[in-house]
Formats: sequence, C-alpha cells, structure tokens
Amino acid sequence: MGNTNRGFILTSDQRDIGAKTCLEFWLLSDNGPIKVTTEAQQSIFFISQQDTQKVSDILTSSELRFTLKALPLKRFDQQLVSAIYFARTKQAYAAKERLRVHEVTFYEADIRLADRYLMERFIYASADISGVQQATSPYVTYTQSHLKPAQYTPSFSVLSIDIECSEKGELYSIGLAQSNYQTVFMIGEAEKSPEWLQWVNNEEALIRSFISEVNHIDPDIIIGWNVVNFDFRLLIERAQLYNLKLTLGRGGEAVYWRDALNEVNQGYISMPGRVVIDGIDALKTATYQFSSFSLEFVAQTLLGKGKLTDDVDDRLAKIKYDFLHNKVKLAEYNLQDCQLVLEIFEHTKMLDFLTLRSQLTGLELNRVGGSVAAFVNLYLPKLHRAGYVSPNRPIDGGLASPGGYVMTSQPGLYRNVLVLDFKSLYPSIIRTFKIDPLGLVEGLRHPETGIQGFKNAVFSREQHFLPDIITSLWQQRDTAKRDQDAARSQAIKILMNSFYGVLGSGGCPFYDTRLASSITLRGHEIMQTTATWVESMGYKVIYGDTDSIFVWLGDAIGADEGHDIGQKLQGEINQRWTQSITEQHQLQSYLEIEFETQFERFLMPTIRGSELGSKKRYAGLKRQTEGPDELIFKGLESVRSDWTPMAKSFQLALYERVFADQDVKDYVLQVVEQTRNGELDEQLVYRKRIRRPLVQYTKNVPPHVKAARLADEQNQQLGKPLRYQHKGQIAYVITLNGAQPIEYQNSALDYEHYIDKQIRPIAESILPFIGLSFTEITSAQLGLF
Repeated sequence: MGNTNRGFILTSDQRDIGAKTCLEFWLLSDNGPIKVTTEAQQSIFFISQQDTQKVSDILTSSELRFTLKALPLKRFDQQLVSAIYFARTKQAYAAKERLRVHEVTFYEADIRLADRYLMERFIYASADISGVQQATSPYVTYTQSHLKPAQYTPSFSVLSIDIECSEKGELYSIGLAQSNYQTVFMIGEAEKSPEWLQWVNNEEALIRSFISEVNHIDPDIIIGWNVVNFDFRLLIERAQLYNLKLTLGRGGEAVYWRDALNEVNQGYISMPGRVVIDGIDALKTATYQFSSFSLEFVAQTLLGKGKLTDDVDDRLAKIKYDFLHNKVKLAEYNLQDCQLVLEIFEHTKMLDFLTLRSQLTGLELNRVGGSVAAFVNLYLPKLHRAGYVSPNRPIDGGLASPGGYVMTSQPGLYRNVLVLDFKSLYPSIIRTFKIDPLGLVEGLRHPETGIQGFKNAVFSREQHFLPDIITSLWQQRDTAKRDQDAARSQAIKILMNSFYGVLGSGGCPFYDTRLASSITLRGHEIMQTTATWVESMGYKVIYGDTDSIFVWLGDAIGADEGHDIGQKLQGEINQRWTQSITEQHQLQSYLEIEFETQFERFLMPTIRGSELGSKKRYAGLKRQTEGPDELIFKGLESVRSDWTPMAKSFQLALYERVFADQDVKDYVLQVVEQTRNGELDEQLVYRKRIRRPLVQYTKNVPPHVKAARLADEQNQQLGKPLRYQHKGQIAYVITLNGAQPIEYQNSALDYEHYIDKQIRPIAESILPFIGLSFTEITSAQLGLF
C-alpha cells in the first residue's frame, strides 16, 4: 500500500536503471530528507509529421529504439507534430545527434527530463509524494513514486564553508559555521587553541575530516563566497591528488562537477540531496549591485564590518605568513569568512527570496539568473494544453528590439521638479494589450478581431496566457506589500520585470521581435502621450526615461503646493489612460502612474563639451516627508567606482552648496589648494577592478592595468605571489611618472592630473548653471583675470 508525504525539492537527477530511466528527487520534509525515485520515465521531443518517415528511417538504421506517435499538437505555423519517445535518455541524445547530421528539425529537445516531469504537473518547488516507502536509514526513501503539486515551506539547515590555501592551491584550512556551531580544520601540529579548532596532519586528512564533518552535520544547504568556482573546484582538484571522492551528497553520493561552456574557470556542481548556493550569484540574482563583490566590500556595505586580516591588499601573502607563523590567527580569519557569509544571507533574507522564487517558478534554489527557464516552466505546460509545441531558439540569436524611451533632456538648474513613474510599466503593457506568444499566433490568424501591436503584430483578445500570469503575480505582490513581506515582493517584481527581456532574448524559444517591440514601442507611445498631456496642463516636461517623466512646476511653487500638484497629475493621467484605452482599443487599462519624488532643487546637466542635455544623468535634492532632505545622484561621478574619494566628497559638498544658494568660489579654490598642497593625498587613491587576465590587455592599456603590471613585476622581484595576473582589484595613484600601485609608489603625485581629471569635470557639470566658470575661478587666484 502506498504512503504519502510532502516536501520541498532540493535536487533532481535522472538515473538509467537497466533498460529504463527513472527520476531521482531529494526533498526536505518535516521529518527530514526524503529520497524519491519515480517510475520509469520516457524522454521526449517533437518532429513535424511531414518528417515522420524520414526520421523513422534514420533512427531505425542507427539501431535506436524509439516510439513515434502522431499528436494533435501543432507548431506555430499550424503544421502538426509527432512525438518521439525513448526509454533511456542516452538513446534520446544519440537520436538528436543523428537527426542533426541529417538536418532534421526537432522541437523541445533541450528540456531536462526532470524539468519536464515537474512543469507538466505544475509542480513548483513543493510536492506531495505517493509511492512505496522503503525501510532504510538514515533517510526516508520512496520508490515507484508519483509527485503532485503542493504548498510547503521548509526550515533549512544551512552550513557556511570557506577554505584557505596557498597561491598554488595547496590547502591550509577549512572553516565551517552555522548559527550555533563553528569548526576550523587546520593542518599542523596541535598547539594551544580554541576548542573549535581541530588539528590534522596533512592535506589528505584535512579533506577526509571535512567530508566526515559535513556528513555528520547533514546540512540541506551549503553556502559560501565564490564557493562553487573556487572552494569546491579546488577541493575536487586536491581530492583527486589522493584518489579521494568528495562523497558529500546524501546517501554517500559523490559530488559531480561540470565545466561551463565557453567560460574559463566556471562550472556547476551537483550534490545529491544538498544545495550549494554561492553568495555572489545569489545577490546578483536578487539584483543587488555593488562596485565590488569581494566579501570584504559587501560585508562592509551591508553589515558595517569586514575581515580580520590587517592587510587586505596583500591577503595571499598574509595568509601564507599566518599559516607558517600564526595558525590560530589564520583559523580565526577563516572562521570569520564563514560567519560573514551567514550574516549576509541573514541580513538580506536571501534564502527567503530564493525559496519564494522557486515556489513561483520551479527554478532550483541555486539557479543563477534563469529568467528564460522560469518563463518556460510557467508557459510551456499551458501552451501544450492549448494545442501547440514551443518553437526553437533563433539560430542567429535574433534581431535587436527597440529599447526603452529616453527623451532628450532640457538642461538646467531647476526648483520644484516632480517625478512620476509608471508602476511596472512593461508588465502593465503586457497585461493591458494582451502581449503573448500564443496571442500573437492566434491574433495573426484572426486579425480582424485582434489588438494591433507594433511591427505588424496582432494579438488575440481571448487566447493568451502571459497577461493572466502577470495578473496573478501582480495580485500576489500587492498582498506581499500589505503583509510587508519584502522578500516575496522582490521575488515577484524581478519575475514580472523579466518577461519583457525574455521575449526579446534570442536565448528564449518564444523570442519574436514583434513581441518585444510591441512592449517597448507601446512604452514610447505612452511616454510621449503622457508628456503631451502634462504640458497641456501648463507644466514643462524636462526629461523622460523608460517609465518616468520629470515635470518642472516653475520656481514660484511652494513645497506643499508641489505635492498637491503631483497628486493631481497622478489622478488626471490615470483617468485619461483609462478613458483613452477603452475608447481606442476597447480594453481595460492596467497602466498606473504614481507621483514618486519631489525635488526642491534639480540639476539636469549637459553632455560634456556640448550644450545638449544629457541622458540618464541628473542630481536633485529630494524632499522627504520625514527626516532631512536627501541628495540624489544618478549617473554622475559619485556613483562611479573608478572616481577617487576626493572627487566624491567634492561633488557632494559642491552640489549641497549650489542647491542651498551659497557662494562656492572659496570652496572650489580651497579644494584645489588642498590638493596641490598634498593635504588630500589619502583621498586620491583609485580602486578599480581588473576584469580580464593581464595578458589580454594589448593595444589599449588603461592606467589600472599598468599599475597592476608594475605591482606584479615588483612582487616577482621580491619573491612574492603574483596577485593581478587573473583579474582582481588594484589600488593605485597617478604620479608624475604615470600610474603606480600604492604598495610600490615611488614618485610624487601628479596633482594637476587630479585637478584636471577629477575636480574640473565635477565643477563644470554645475557651475555654468549659476554663471560661474571653473577656469575663471582658478585663474583669478593666479591673477590671470
């Protein structure tokens, strides 16, 4: 008799057992981990029915076992398809290779068997299990199983790990930490040390101890910083030296490594029953942005604290020194890396976000990006039930679609500027105008009743899925906002906003330039029409960008009056769009503009060296309903990572003075004089990422690369590790002899460089709007004017 249980899917895989293929899932339940093996599953893809005989002949001659079945499913061009079934996945792979050789087109052949099993059953992360329960230990095991959709949110056991090693990859120590647990395994003879520090004799013993400890702790999730492409990649390589397998998976399973295609030193790790999540990838998936994703920088930014090492810029040398002379200190450093990652995950509620993303889309917890996969998971099962199979990705990568609308700005220094934003503009356009892959197919079949899009697109009024998917997500996000569930709200926002990019991506099987263009060009129309309406009400639109318009009210308007006008504009524009879309398209409008920001002072600069207004660059003093007003910079120097601290502080102070109508001449002269006198030397350090190996910089060699090469030349002469050959971050200054790394600076600073390249551009971005010139201010000091 079958038994049932419920759990959250951690990992999935497929296993060839004899002449059949079964799926293996590990789930986490209230009773712990569960291993589930399904009944036999057949691999499947589709061909056009007109190719049936040809395909049958090819596969038969190749001695492949298959089943062909004509189906009532169609391609988007209305041609009927047949399904080809294979008992083993290896046969399916071989069949695809044979058909490619004979230039036979097939469809949906790149979908993993486990993914298809789950999506076709509308299973997203959680499942009810039915099957035969086996009396095994230490885990519950089900065979001959079936999964059904369920709603279940688990409580994960999380382990943070970090390794320390030499520049050659020789392991020194491995740290492990949980909220109430900490251990560091260190190679060396035992000495007086904290109880959490365990000593091992050599590298092999270190790896064996790590494997044993992980299996003893039995975590559901392992986290770390660059944990896949550094820690685990290196652990696998070092284990191979001793003929060891990293049996870190549940049930004694070994980890499996797969190199990424077309990416050096990148790969993927599979660990049955456990999920490995890299902190950097997770933050990027949740749309966090930092000028550097080093653990030190992210920890300082989010937590206000960082690592224990005394010299971050020479970290490898410091680690090696401590391993030789102060192992306890190295262990403390190793452990703190683990703890910082735990704290970052807790601070950002990262696992809540990733769990919700899985529950919304079916994506694995550790899936990086995954916008296309999420879309396919949600859309394809619905498409099949409507009688269609998915098209293939464009071979040429697809044509570029028009981008978002960016209005030519009106440069100037303003008072009383309002910003009105359309709430989730692209999702609301999809929802309003029924933009959808199936809708395009059916709309073109019956254009007389369809909704006109752009580039000759026509969309069905009745047959579509994406607008309804967005409607459901929109409602869930509104609920999340009311419940103050930030993680759920963010997960839904990212998913909804990804749909436009997916439809315009050549990596998506549903790519069609008519889909993406009907979204962006409709956005152009909406922004232009909205600007016309605002100006007809007597106000000036000075800029617009994708989903935002900037409205100047005039200098005589008070702050409270400006707020009232913003509310009035919001209501009037929304009412007009409701009426316009009903009258012109007989559709319900889901467009919603919001009065978002009120700037008491606002600068729209010119393009450097031109009188034309810039795009995506502005600054403003934002009025706050509570607390002090906030100075906002967009696309200007303060948010650029390669500008010096001096430049950033100068810009902030200069703009504050201008916005407060204070005289700025003396301040500009003071900063120039302090720079020349060497009073600001500590603020003149550039820090910039090296994004390619140094050898790849050949024709144009930027200053930070020159500084990195100088540093490694010195390192080599002194017998120190080469630190910058394979990317990294360099701290350097500009001297009279060019760029030099700060650790090997031997020339005087070129102060005129900093005045001309850092201070001058900032000053010239705003001074002309108050009738001043940087050249005149500084020349007057020298008596030239």
